[in-house]
Amino acid sequence: MMTAELYQAVDSKSKELAVKMYSEMVTLQIMDTIFYEAQRQGRISFYLTSNGEEAINIASAAALSMDDIVLPQYREPGVLLWRGFTLQEFANQCFGNKLDYGKGRQMPIHYGSNRLNYFTVSSPIATQLPHAVGAAYSLKMDKKDACAITYFGDGGTSEGDFHAALNFAAVMEAPVIFFCRNNGWAISTPTTEQFRSDGVVIRGQAYGIRGIRVDGNDALAVYSAVHAAREMAITEGRPILVEALTYRVGHHSTSDDSTKYRPVDEIEHWRTARDPISRYRKWVQGNDWWSDAEESELRSRVRKELLQAIQVAERMPKPPVADLFTDVYDKIPSNLCEQEQLLRDTIMKHPADYPTDVPV
Repeated sequence: MMTAELYQAVDSKSKELAVKMYSEMVTLQIMDTIFYEAQRQGRISFYLTSNGEEAINIASAAALSMDDIVLPQYREPGVLLWRGFTLQEFANQCFGNKLDYGKGRQMPIHYGSNRLNYFTVSSPIATQLPHAVGAAYSLKMDKKDACAITYFGDGGTSEGDFHAALNFAAVMEAPVIFFCRNNGWAISTPTTEQFRSDGVVIRGQAYGIRGIRVDGNDALAVYSAVHAAREMAITEGRPILVEALTYRVGHHSTSDDSTKYRPVDEIEHWRTARDPISRYRKWVQGNDWWSDAEESELRSRVRKELLQAIQVAERMPKPPVADLFTDVYDKIPSNLCEQEQLLRDTIMKHPADYPTDVPV
């Protein structure tokens, strides 16, 4: 589909959708900036941004239904943001307080929401892909008008789970969208050292899976691609592989310094000249749907709300030690009871080595 047709397709969806997409892209950018700074200040232990991939996050989410099941990697918080996860809920998870749905057991940014059909993030690469096929097949068995979508990076395609999942989906004709964020880097490994094929999308052909390649920095193109992929997945009962070409502008995470393995001017080029938010804003503002005053108000409001959410999350008590041992077994087995008692005894014996804000 040509760019003009993409613009027309979203235009027909109304100003409200277009403006909401832009607002959420900006919100995601601000959220990433402030949480990243919070980690650098020592207030949270870890963070990972979506800089340069805001269009992928928000536009793909906008093309889905709330009944669709999302199995993310870890660079898709914007999908959860679009679905209604609040800034306070994001802050609660990053600070691991008692209101965190994971009860503080996960690293920051490992979000999840049963209410929003968003499976909890898991760090191991590509493990969510076979799970997504199973989830999609269950939707098909139940005759649901919905699909599953799973996100992963180009590095994930080097895992065996990627190939197993594609074959599984093709054979079972599962309504699942495999969404690859080809941002050029698997931490410090470039795509040139991962595969010799023409990107990722061509790999689907070997498994009998139709593919769509799209400019991941064009919000309208991403929306159109996912909208079409969802339609095909559900109506035709088949998997679809989408490859979004983009660039990871930020470091892999707060544990990484990407300037050690890629040129600073390359990063700066993508951060400025190829920025998906600035690109989309030009179109929205060109339609007289957005103004500089609205931009200033949005950024000020989101920043204020997030800083307030962080203050609340920091003051909130931590989950109790007992929560480390629950939610797996209906009745806690004796070996876990022994481990819990040993932990309590150790804390009592060496109190200075354990955080004082965790209830024992």
